[in-house]
Amino acid sequence: MRFAVIADVHGNHLALEAVLEDIRRQGIAEIVNLGDCFSGPLTAGKTADILLELGAVTVCGNHDRYLIEQQPETMHVSDRAAHAELAEHHLDWLRNLPFSMVYRNEAYLCHATPADDNVYWLESVSPDGHVYLKPLKEIEALAAGIDFPLILCGHSHIPRAVRLFDGRLIVNPGSVGCPAYDDDLPNYHKVEAGHPFASYAILEKTGDTWLPIFRQMAYDHGVMAQLAAERGREEWAVGLATGWLR
Repeated sequence: MRFAVIADVHGNHLALEAVLEDIRRQGIAEIVNLGDCFSGPLTAGKTADILLELGAVTVCGNHDRYLIEQQPETMHVSDRAAHAELAEHHLDWLRNLPFSMVYRNEAYLCHATPADDNVYWLESVSPDGHVYLKPLKEIEALAAGIDFPLILCGHSHIPRAVRLFDGRLIVNPGSVGCPAYDDDLPNYHKVEAGHPFASYAILEKTGDTWLPIFRQMAYDHGVMAQLAAERGREEWAVGLATGWLR
């Protein structure tokens, strides 16, 4: 069994196209999407057209939820920019996304954690803003009751795999379209991939063992960085251009 996992596209259609092309080159037909599809100052409408046509199994991310729960005037600037590009049928698609689901009776899918779509599963943030691997006991506590050999989550944009003591594997494929960002919760912090490439993962099962293969794809990130700059989002522009924040 072999399939691809994407997450956190954040309205970057060029990064998404590069990832989907690589998936096709790998001969993989099945794709799951872990949410946060559109929010950002980029090309939400084009991204939505691609994802709706793709028809991949998709769960709802926290930013997907904001787009359908909040009014534009109360949204964060990135959500508001995306909302302005989305048609009603795009929003209807978001409204029908599940919070979590099980894929082929093997993999549990959610955007962040089973209980909260705005909490990192595999990472913690120190009071001074350092992002680090969460202690295993805390990771396992969040996985209580998830009785599947493979658990897939996104949200932190950090490609990572953690094997629990009982053999279950938790995988975050990284972010397709947003290699660097900052956030105020739970404390101010930055997440920086250190490169501008589009990230995703391939999951392959051999016998009873799941193995993640992390892939990074080059694309014309300069075009997206320029677009972000033209729209007054300098932090996005720097992140897209370099994978770092100033």
